[in-house]
Formats: sequence, structure tokens, C-alpha cells
Amino acid sequence: MSTTVLVIDDMPDVRLSANFLLSSHNYQVLEASSPLEALEIVKQHAIDLILLDMNYQTDTTSGQEGLDFLNMLNKENLNIPVVAMTGWSTVDVAVKAMQQGANDFIEKPWDNQRLLQVIKQQIQFSGLKKQNQRLQQHHQKNATNHLEELVWQSSAMSQLMTEIERLAQTDATILLTGENGTGKSSIANLIHQKSSRHQNNLVTVNMGAIPDALFESEMFGHKKGAFTDAKETRMGRFEMANEGTLFLDEIANIPLAQQAKLLRVLETSEFEMVGSSITQQSNIRLISASNADFEQLIASEKFRPDLYYRLNTIELHVPALRERIEDIMPLARHFVNKHSMRYNRLNMSLSGDVEDKLTDYLWPGNIRELSHMMERAVLLSSNEEITANDIPLKTINTKQSSEIPFMTLDQAEQQLLKQALNKAKGSAVDAAQLLGISKSAIYRRMEKYDIKS
Repeated sequence: MSTTVLVIDDMPDVRLSANFLLSSHNYQVLEASSPLEALEIVKQHAIDLILLDMNYQTDTTSGQEGLDFLNMLNKENLNIPVVAMTGWSTVDVAVKAMQQGANDFIEKPWDNQRLLQVIKQQIQFSGLKKQNQRLQQHHQKNATNHLEELVWQSSAMSQLMTEIERLAQTDATILLTGENGTGKSSIANLIHQKSSRHQNNLVTVNMGAIPDALFESEMFGHKKGAFTDAKETRMGRFEMANEGTLFLDEIANIPLAQQAKLLRVLETSEFEMVGSSITQQSNIRLISASNADFEQLIASEKFRPDLYYRLNTIELHVPALRERIEDIMPLARHFVNKHSMRYNRLNMSLSGDVEDKLTDYLWPGNIRELSHMMERAVLLSSNEEITANDIPLKTINTKQSSEIPFMTLDQAEQQLLKQALNKAKGSAVDAAQLLGISKSAIYRRMEKYDIKS
């Protein structure tokens, strides 16, 4: 997709010269002889940058017509980067243009290389700014969705919430531990929303989903041309989260080779984009989460102890659903309401015979499994009232079931993987969902135990 530059100047030879230069460098060029003509063009075309002459025939010295156009752009809220041009070597006009919203300025007659460099820089900066705005909107929406999942009345959760209230306003690094599906992402969102950084970005990264070769690019960003596929400069997660919160989910899945790079940023608050020698400062509040046994990982030399100590200044354990039985029914009702709205099946409710069935179940997939089960019940129930028969729970997972035969953790993990793959008819993606783990996590485990789908 080509980049479009609008050149606004009342001198045809100036527009022709700019058109020739920019077209030869693969820019699409539109021309306007006056600010009023330009305003109509920007309403009808997608413009990436405006090259604006500040002085016109009615007033060749003050730059007022150019300033009026900048004011009109601001009122229209168009957010198009503007490079001001003036044929007069007066700092005053350039300063006024910048104050009115111009992003940079250049004097006429211009130096071709200088003009191309300014245009390139402003378009790149505008792209990064739009990317950051989209990211912020996305995370604000996600934060709202996550906070809706926080429903509790149990003492275990009340105790956790008390700790969060006390710690959220600090900048302390927090490690969230607990089983998959317990709501660690929702807790991270809550901590961010209650912190002094809540007006800035919360950036979430699933560390288990980042390929080893792209770790530095994803976390620290890269400059255009830094490697073969680096066609544009890209902002990394640390820069996106600047002044806000960075949430590293599945933190134990970082390859050992990359852990030193992460540790360096956490210790020094400094990093460099891939392909750049400029050191940038990081100002983030770090929250991480994992269901791993760090003592075992450290003992087997799969996780650096110095990184672990950096991550767990404060460690908060998120209880499993079986440890907060009082919350099962409030959560179930919440999910029924949520999915009823989503699928336009209004007035759905749970019958009285559901409670024993839900509270007797161990919920190995925790809140995530409960949500999926209520979603399924909403979709498949033939009546507005969901009964126990609409909720098919395997008896092997209930408290009344016989004791599970003793086995090693590796044996148990292999058995669960095989059972999930069998139930999912060989689909690793569906099996991962059943187990409450990510796609990358199940593939790693399948490779570890040489299990084929």
C-alpha cells in the first residue's frame, strides 16, 4: 500500500518539483493550490502526510494562511502529520507553525535529502503513534472484560483482594502463581486498574507464544531493515508499556538463553531496539504469572535464580476454584448472564438441582472450565432454565470418585495429554483448550514426551 503525500502550495513549479521528487521515491502525491482546496482533498482521500506552504499570494510574509489551515485541521480532528514550508528564513513563522500543530518544518528552496528524511521520519512516527493508540484502546477494552470476571465472596479471595488493595498503589514487582484458568490475567488487570499507572497502557505478553528467534524483536522492538523481514520499524512491548504496566504471562516458558536479556532490562531499566545502538529507558511496573514449580525449574537449571528473585518481590497465590467453593455458584450465574447476552438467549437461569453438581466437581480447568461449561449449557439447553442434565460433568473428577492411582508428575502429565488428545480426536488446539493451556505449551509437552497427535 503506497504512502500518500498532499503538497499544498500556490506555486505550480514548487508543486511540480515536489511531485517529481516524491514520486521517484514511491510516494503517491496529491496537489492543492490553496488551503481551502486542500481541506476538501483531505476529506475525500486518505492522506498520510501534508507538505504545507505557510505563505500565499494574499499574504507572503506572516504565514497566517498556513496557520489558519493548521487550526482547521485541529478542529476537524484529522491527526495527519504536517511538515510546514516557508520561503522566508524566519524562525518566528516556523515556531508558530509548530505551536499550532505542525510536526516539523523545512525551508524553501529545500535540500532534497533533508526533505525526504523529514517526511520519512514523520510518517514512521505517525505509524507508531497510531499503533500505540490502537493498542491502548484494545487493552482498555480487554481490561473491562477481565474485570467483569472477578466475582467472589469466599474468604480465600477476600484475603487476596485485601492484599491487592494494599499493594496495587506501589510499584512493587508482583509474581502471580496458581493453576491454569484461575484468573491470573484478570488479577493482573485489577492491579493495573487500581495502580497510579491506570491511565497508561497495560501490555500483556504470553511468553509461551513468542518464538525464540523473535524474542528481542517482540520485547524490545526493531528498526526497519534490522533483519530480512523487518520492513517497518516496530515498537517493542517494553516501549508500548512505558509509564504503564507490563504483564508477562507464562513467564516460566522463557528459554534459558533469553532470560539473561530480560534480567538485564529489569536490573538496569535499559534496552536497545534490534538494529539500533541507541539505549532507551524503560519505566514500567512489572507483573508476571505462572503455574510452574520454580524450585524444580531452578534445581534442573531451566530457570535462572537471579531472574526469579527479580520477579517475585511480592508473590501472590491465586486460589484454585476447588479452594473457593463459595464462589462457584455466583460465578456460574455470572457466566450464564454473560453468555445469554452474547447469544441473545435472554432470561436464562440455573435450576435448584444444579448447585450440588457444580460444587461437588473439582474443576481441574478452574474458572475457564466453568465459563466454557456455562457457555455450552446456554447454547444447548432447550429451556430458559438450565438443569443438572444440561451440564455433563465427568464423574472421574468429582469428590465422590475413587482415589487417583499414585504416579509421578511426568506420568500424570503424559496421561492427561493422551486423554485430552483422544477426547479432542487428535486436535492439539482443542486438547490445549480442554487442559486450559496455550497452544505453544501443549506442543512443547507433546515434543517432550514424543506424543503424536
